[in-house]
Amino acid sequence: MLVSISVENFRSFSGEETFSMVASERLAGSHSDHALPIPNSSEKVLRAAVLYGANGAGKSNLFKALRYVERIALRTSKKNANTKRERYLFCDDLTKPSSFDLQFIANNKLYRFGFKVDELHIIEEWLIEVVGRKEKIIYERTTDTNGIVMVDAPELSKIGPKLAALAMIGGPQNQSFLATISATLNSSEYGDEISGILRWFKSTLTMVAPDESYAELGRDLSENIDFLNFAGDFLKASGTGVDHLIPQKTEISEDDLRSLLPKEVANHFIDVVNGDENNGRGIVHLPNGNEVMIEKAGESRIYKISIQASHTLPSGENFSIELNEESDGTKRLLDFIPALHQSKNKNSVYFIDEIDRSMHPMLVWKFLEFFLRSCNSSSSQIIVTTHESNLLDLELLRRDEIWFVEKDQSLSTRIYSLADFAVRTDQAIQKHYLNGRFGAVPFLGNLENILPQRNK
Repeated sequence: MLVSISVENFRSFSGEETFSMVASERLAGSHSDHALPIPNSSEKVLRAAVLYGANGAGKSNLFKALRYVERIALRTSKKNANTKRERYLFCDDLTKPSSFDLQFIANNKLYRFGFKVDELHIIEEWLIEVVGRKEKIIYERTTDTNGIVMVDAPELSKIGPKLAALAMIGGPQNQSFLATISATLNSSEYGDEISGILRWFKSTLTMVAPDESYAELGRDLSENIDFLNFAGDFLKASGTGVDHLIPQKTEISEDDLRSLLPKEVANHFIDVVNGDENNGRGIVHLPNGNEVMIEKAGESRIYKISIQASHTLPSGENFSIELNEESDGTKRLLDFIPALHQSKNKNSVYFIDEIDRSMHPMLVWKFLEFFLRSCNSSSSQIIVTTHESNLLDLELLRRDEIWFVEKDQSLSTRIYSLADFAVRTDQAIQKHYLNGRFGAVPFLGNLENILPQRNK
């Protein structure tokens, strides 16, 4: 689970701002099932958070900050490549580093992973286990002015000689040591703890941007009958008009693949999977909404996966259409359904940016309610940004699960919680928000001044 993230000098964040999922002790009696214990701590972490703010306030920049942390944690970099950090543009000091600090729960432990970064270097990096009020350093990494990477790793040296040797080398200056471990060693050589941390970034954390689709939807629908039935039932119950989904998975040849994709793209796709750079599996989305999947298990096999949506006509007959012909709202909802299905069975963290895009307000509300009801037996978590004010409902969420994002006079983003305000549980939170009591709403000027003047 995500516990907190602190960001400084990134996009619209100037000074350090912290978004925290730690439950307020003052609200312990409110939706107590929404909070789970933090390991080795008297505090609890929340299952959900909803972030509000005007357009341009910085909601999506928090999403992008976490995605950047994920990228730094996992991806390797070419020599002398830029770190792709996006500094706060109105900062006078162009050399000031950007800073990120993430707290999360993996392996039933609380960890801190963070770093300071400029255009070319990861200047500092740390991975720490937090045990109560104490911190157990797993490793600390620094890069000096000459670009020399030094890693202090007292705990890693106990795991194995290869990991200890890698700590002595340090790795590239523009790449995190965590990514260097993942790219250089096998899991058996870096142990269960690092494996669990890497798995949190690779599998537990799922981020869905407004213009993104769920990458493995076709594969999951064609290979997992429980998920297929769940997705069909949910679409039907949501009033989309879809009765059920029909996946078709067909094996094709390399020549068939080259007829579906530009030759250079097809060849690169095959080379990447055969080179085991993606754990022997790769997926490409075609313009018509279908997928191509390559699996490497001995010999590589290539499949084309298509999804049809079946509708029941008034006559009782079934009529199927390609999924890409469905409405944007139906396709957007289908991208979210894995969050509902997986929340019942495994620990997952979903961060969805602009959940209300193409979605009806009632459906957004029911989606969030369903998630919170269905994940009681797991440690699943959902964080969303939205403009949908119907979610400002204290029967649905706790006050500390509602957050606001706005820019101050210096054009820097600030983040704060509804728990910072004195409000009664019977108050109309939605009305107060739209009236501007909590901030984080658009400040509209006099639009009359820009209307064309009519001749009298």
